[in-house]
Amino acid sequence: MAEDKQHNIGKLEDPAKRETFRNVFKRFGVVLVGTIVGQSMILSRPSRAAEALRPPGALPDLDFDSACVRCGLCVEDCPYDILKLASWADPAPQGTPYFVAREEPCRMCKDIPCAKACPTGALDRHMTDIKKADMGVAVLVDHETCLNYKGMTCSICWRVCPIRDEAITLEPIQSEKGRLLIPTVHSDTCTGCGTCEKHCVLSEAAIRVLPRELGLGLSGRNSVGRS
Repeated sequence: MAEDKQHNIGKLEDPAKRETFRNVFKRFGVVLVGTIVGQSMILSRPSRAAEALRPPGALPDLDFDSACVRCGLCVEDCPYDILKLASWADPAPQGTPYFVAREEPCRMCKDIPCAKACPTGALDRHMTDIKKADMGVAVLVDHETCLNYKGMTCSICWRVCPIRDEAITLEPIQSEKGRLLIPTVHSDTCTGCGTCEKHCVLSEAAIRVLPRELGLGLSGRNSVGRS
């Protein structure tokens, strides 16, 4: 029996096994604490601001805020340190993950590690195609300052787009300045990664990534059929 006891102790003293146990318990502890703390934070802020974008595979806002336990595992597993957990002063409900495109865009990792790290389904861990990520949508918000509209050949937003000619194309138009090539966003393929906004050369980006419901708006209502 003494030999069996000694053998078991030897197993636990294996550095690789100790590290595995440490990581398992660390993650379990983070999720447990995150669940408790997260529930108390759900009503900390009513909504996120336009500049705060969710990680790939996020549920719609209300569902996301309910499912997210503020554990921070997605932030921890982001290999580029782009994601942040919101504090009271940040433009998202406290404790939830977000990123700001103008500061650092999503790098659109093919293996989507942030979503795979989510323990609750607030991020879709089963998503396999990063092109299906719906973080927002790019919108050309300022035609007056966009250099292409001024007749210059900038097109930086088109050139840096990770899925160029799918999410952003250059479409010709005729104007008093002659033939212009205008960056045109295709909302059905744009992932909202924010690369275009990050690299816009203007001090205030002429193209911005917004939450999809804000960037595209909602269907209008009219008085047809009313008495």
